[in-house]
Amino acid sequence: MPIYFIRTPVREPFIFDSIGNHWEQEHVIRPDGYPHYHYLQTESGEGTVRIQGRAIRLGVDEGILIAPFVKHSYMRTDETWNTLFATVTGSLEGSIDRILDGRKIILTEKGQGMRIRRKIEETMERYAAQPMDERALSVSCYEFLMNFADGVSGDETCNDPVYQRYIAPVLQEIETRYGERLTVAELSAGVYVTQQYLTRLFRRFLGCSVYEYITSLRISKAKELLSNRRLEIQAIAHQVGFEDASHFTVMFRKMTGMTPGEFRVIS
Repeated sequence: MPIYFIRTPVREPFIFDSIGNHWEQEHVIRPDGYPHYHYLQTESGEGTVRIQGRAIRLGVDEGILIAPFVKHSYMRTDETWNTLFATVTGSLEGSIDRILDGRKIILTEKGQGMRIRRKIEETMERYAAQPMDERALSVSCYEFLMNFADGVSGDETCNDPVYQRYIAPVLQEIETRYGERLTVAELSAGVYVTQQYLTRLFRRFLGCSVYEYITSLRISKAKELLSNRRLEIQAIAHQVGFEDASHFTVMFRKMTGMTPGEFRVIS
């Protein structure tokens, strides 16, 4: 029953916080939900998930994706219940809600579940390989998420020549220079398209605008730095690309529900 957990600071847009299969599922109660998007699928046996006043039975290759902090519980309803699961984080975790149209629970049927099972098995093989390729794992995580976006195929998306030609190099540029002053005009010029076209591509492939992506990445980087209590909040703001601490605080509160100082206390 292999399980992999993320062990490094989050740098990629999407990455699995944990992933596993062949798990002999125990009774789980989460009155406050789980902090990340969480997927659970039956491999053998049967279990029941209780969520939002519903009791949902999961047979073989049937699964459920649950949004963060949604109260739920699950237990086996067969003699044995073996499951596979995945939880998702990343510097762009805040955009997943938009990618999924705000849906708090998404059920998967057998055909879809079989595709997801193959994706998880393939991803776990990548985790087992050494050294791990974080960018390839991030792409796998994005492909996994696209299984839950209406009308989108994850495999087709990341292999799409438009994605490879315009989105991938811009993501690399943002990752390299997030601490500098970045504009959509500059990024779009770098791949020889208009600002409007690049924005449309970001919404198509990532579910957010270029600005939203940059801001999400900066806030994610700031969370890492806030664990170092020797760094002043103003210095952190400048280090991740905000021109002043007040704007940083406003955006941090908007995306996390708390100020940088409050986050530092609990981190």
